Amino acid sequence: MSAAGNLPPLDPEGYLIHLEDWSEEVAEILAAQEERQLTPAHWEILKLLRQFYQEFEMSPAMRPFSKYLRQHLGADQARSIYLMQLFGESPAKEAARLAGLPKPDNCL
Repeated sequence: MSAAGNLPPLDPEGYLIHLEDWSEEVAEILAAQEERQLTPAHWEILKLLRQFYQEFEMSPAMRPFSKYLRQHLGADQARSIYLMQLFGESPAKEAARLAGLPKPDNCL
């Protein structure tokens, strides 16, 4: 890890270069950089996102991300409004970054 916030190497957009460098501590540091504190609601989503990546070997864009959350958590926690409250304007992109996954392909 680098001395700058105890983070492993990141790409220019703030995503981990090596997926195996991810840990909950790294996620906490990345979130703190965005002035975000991870709550149990955040961790529930991040863990499911990592599960999605293990199953499908890709970071999901918003639509498949929501569908997967709906299957595992129910409709309320898959809603865009709920996810935006947790992760900001680009929930799939920000959640992937915090979960240590690559940027979803079709997220700007």
